[in-house]
Amino acid sequence: MRYDLVTLPLTTLLPAMTRAEDMLARLDERVLRHVVGDGFRERGHFFDAVGALWVGGELVHVEDLVLHDAHVDVRAPTHELTIAHAVLRARRRLWSAEPDWGLGMAGLATLRGDVGDAEETATPRPISVASAEAEEKDDDEDEDDFGMDFAEIDAIIARSGQVLDGKLPEAKVVTTDDPLGLIQDQDWDENERLENWRSIIHQADLLPPAFGAAVLFDAWERLEPLRRQHWLGSLLVSAYLRSRGKVTSHLFSLNTGLKSVRRERRRSSDGTTRLTAFLEAMALSAEAGLKELDRLSLAKIQMEQRLKDRRSNSSLPGVIEIVLSRPIVSASMVARHVGVTSRGALNLVAELGVREMTGRGRYRGWGIL
Repeated sequence: MRYDLVTLPLTTLLPAMTRAEDMLARLDERVLRHVVGDGFRERGHFFDAVGALWVGGELVHVEDLVLHDAHVDVRAPTHELTIAHAVLRARRRLWSAEPDWGLGMAGLATLRGDVGDAEETATPRPISVASAEAEEKDDDEDEDDFGMDFAEIDAIIARSGQVLDGKLPEAKVVTTDDPLGLIQDQDWDENERLENWRSIIHQADLLPPAFGAAVLFDAWERLEPLRRQHWLGSLLVSAYLRSRGKVTSHLFSLNTGLKSVRRERRRSSDGTTRLTAFLEAMALSAEAGLKELDRLSLAKIQMEQRLKDRRSNSSLPGVIEIVLSRPIVSASMVARHVGVTSRGALNLVAELGVREMTGRGRYRGWGIL
């Protein structure tokens, strides 16, 4: 399956493209120099992960994702929450890497989970100390064990070499454990579709950054390279904007704006309608980010007023830091971050006057709206 870029109605898409370019530039400039830029970046990971599930038709509460990430779940995590946490980890991985890492073969293989085994430390198993007679009897068995270990290490090195050479490892076709093809469709060649999508990157580089990102996202929606990780497309588009130098201060949260666009427009059969919807989603995401910066800035000023006449080793600045970097915090999260007891964390939160968001006596949470 190929994606056609020949007939693009540039005149029709020009207004939406101009607005998206302008809003992205304004947001990037503000985050780059804003006092709450670090908190904005971290909060954006959570909101975009929840938005990715929402766009895919699943509902995950952001407070559940925050508590699950902090390992203080109030209930057993659901399947959707586990996927949202995978999106969160992928965003953090993309942000910590080089701007164009996620678009390369090695980055894609890592994000897909194809080289997970290569990252494990392969070390020979220790040999227990036994009597000389037992060692002589077990010489043949030890040689067989070492042979298996070295064979596994050689396989890992060969697989890593394929990734470093720019080749995707061959997909494993399950024949015994999945005879019906319920997990992996053998007729759906993910590697070929992914290569087709990557070939569009060179054509998108000739377009303005926002328009090129919209084209890449539309191609991802049409080609559907990864069925089980379809949410990865929006993250790669955000990484593309970063690699083009359009949004360098943070990893753009595209799903935040996609939530505000009707599904009929996002999944329309008309390509112009889809591209216009994606460009509008970028502008809406940037607009929401600007409003979020204003809220965080105002909340920071209000909370810092409580620091007047405080001792220099007060724990309140640490509480302000974690409140600004999470959509919601619990007493255990505050206690772990600033190094106090749970009772002390409750007292610190009460002194800051942060709004209680859960409305419950147990598992209380506070945050900035």
